[in-house]
Amino acid sequence: MAALQFRLEKTDTQTAARTGMISTDHGPIATPVFMPVGTVGSVKAVSQQQLKQDVNASIILGNTYHLYLRPGTAVLEAAGGLHKFNGWDRPILTDSGGYQVFSLAGTRKLTEEGALFQSHIDGSRHLFSPENVMDIQRSIGGDIIMAFDECPPYPSDYAYAKKSMELTHRWLDRCFERFNSTPDKYGYTQNLFPIVQGSTFADLRTASASYIASKAAVGNAIGGLSVGEPEEMMYEFCALCCSILPADKPRYLMGVGTPWNILENIALGVDMFDCVMPTRNGRNAMLFTSNGVINIDNKKWENDFSPLDEGIPCAFSQYYSKAYLRHLIKAKEILGLTIASVHNLAFYTWLVAEARRQIEAGNFLSWKNEWIPRLKQRL
Repeated sequence: MAALQFRLEKTDTQTAARTGMISTDHGPIATPVFMPVGTVGSVKAVSQQQLKQDVNASIILGNTYHLYLRPGTAVLEAAGGLHKFNGWDRPILTDSGGYQVFSLAGTRKLTEEGALFQSHIDGSRHLFSPENVMDIQRSIGGDIIMAFDECPPYPSDYAYAKKSMELTHRWLDRCFERFNSTPDKYGYTQNLFPIVQGSTFADLRTASASYIASKAAVGNAIGGLSVGEPEEMMYEFCALCCSILPADKPRYLMGVGTPWNILENIALGVDMFDCVMPTRNGRNAMLFTSNGVINIDNKKWENDFSPLDEGIPCAFSQYYSKAYLRHLIKAKEILGLTIASVHNLAFYTWLVAEARRQIEAGNFLSWKNEWIPRLKQRL
């Protein structure tokens, strides 16, 4: 058992992009990395075998709020943790439920103690506090567990954003106190990442990033972006946070985003990404490809027997044709949702791996600038 390690390998000379290697007890994670989101212990419509063989995912996410409600920590503990429960033997990151504090604003009440919320399943009431969120994540068994925070909405006024950030910092102190006073579970090391907040105010982001950096955690996260603000604003505040967070620790930008968002934020110094977009959009007939975005529902693909994406060296994306996938989506065949989801995830993992190769080769900036207009095209 060893605490998470991060080895910085190559830093780009023209941007802040970098490559690195995260070491955990469940295996290595080459960065930049995209992490598929498995909210309830499953990446929607995608099997663990497909995540390994077709997507080549090195780490997936689970969500504390959802896993706490169902199946519950008693079941997860009896199974020996989420790894044993779902059969995934690579690293897992657990999101603290802080985003649900944001997204379930209509059914929750915030206090100093924590967030009181109603279950979306049966209406029962529950309190999430920094202490029990640490305990729940220990029980779930994440290799990386996230601090409990409040994610303020966009736009927020300054007074609210400041109050929210200060609450997040007080909660963070309590997270570390509980985390440091409880043992790892299941025989491997669990690692706590704090989260920068501060909405879209430079002084608050500076204060929060400085406070998070002072905790000397093994890794750090940037939260509260990609919640409705313009893209340029997201990049501005991500760059600000990256300029303050330590360079020798991995930086995780939470919940971002499109392929072009990811490339732009890699250029700013981010190492880790997650987003539901590749699977959610895939289930709604949107494919991300090396030539642009496809709505596979459109009639124009009805007789297109070319592979989903000839531009990437992924056997999965070259196995099925656009016409066949369109047929499955039109017929509401479940396999269509799986093919679209696996393709999008495989594309995302290929894209960040290619970014890594370009950084190592010293070509990242020109490659990024060439690819972003291409990725944004609607085909």
